[in-house]
Amino acid sequence: MGTAQVQGSLWGARARDYASIAEGMFRSVYARVFAEAAVGTGTKLLDVGCGPGLAAHLAALRGAQVSGLDASEPSLAIARERTPDGDFRAGEMEELPWPDDTFDVVTGFNSFQFAADPVNALREAKRVTAPGGRVAMVVWGRDEDCDTMVTVAAVVKLLPLSPPGAAAPATLSSQGRVEALFDQAGLKLLTSDEVDCLFEFPDLETAVRGMMSAGVMVAAAQRAGVEMVQRAVADSLAPFQTSTGAYRQRNRFRYVIASA
Repeated sequence: MGTAQVQGSLWGARARDYASIAEGMFRSVYARVFAEAAVGTGTKLLDVGCGPGLAAHLAALRGAQVSGLDASEPSLAIARERTPDGDFRAGEMEELPWPDDTFDVVTGFNSFQFAADPVNALREAKRVTAPGGRVAMVVWGRDEDCDTMVTVAAVVKLLPLSPPGAAAPATLSSQGRVEALFDQAGLKLLTSDEVDCLFEFPDLETAVRGMMSAGVMVAAAQRAGVEMVQRAVADSLAPFQTSTGAYRQRNRFRYVIASA
């Protein structure tokens, strides 16, 4: 049994806010991985956990033929709007609905770690990747390198039990953890590195809306109440306010790319 039913409802609840506010802050990660994986004209690319499809759209602008899988139908609707020629499907990342050897590159931007069994998800990614193709996995960096973890920690403190996915951002941040999963999945390591991303919001209202669009925040709001979680998010953001009234958090992400 996978996680699509749970994660789909969480990430679909505020999909439009996520697409319009939060998703674009990962652009530098998308660009780095696409460059390292040589995504370009004619590349057949699958983005697993594609969400509203910004990464797939940016790959399409590079000339790639893009597909995406996600658990959230509202997110997939946005992905199809952005890239009408893409092939976007709902499903489980441990049961990808494509034949063997379909893609040149398979990416998972902060997604594979949400699988019930991440190794099985990576094995599926390998299965649909043509021999010699690339599989890339991106995870959050160490807590001390990610300002947003201050906000996540403030929200998790409100809950008697952590909501689904609450631990996922940090559990694979240490060097070697993702590489070990790749090894178990039969993937051959090619390269790994870190990328810095600036999360910047023009005002507090936008910052709270953007933060509240993430699945872990939706899960927390369902348990502790929307207003309580919103207050915790707003309070956690106070140290990150700039002199202009904007809010800025610096985050670091790790990526690992392997050969199938």
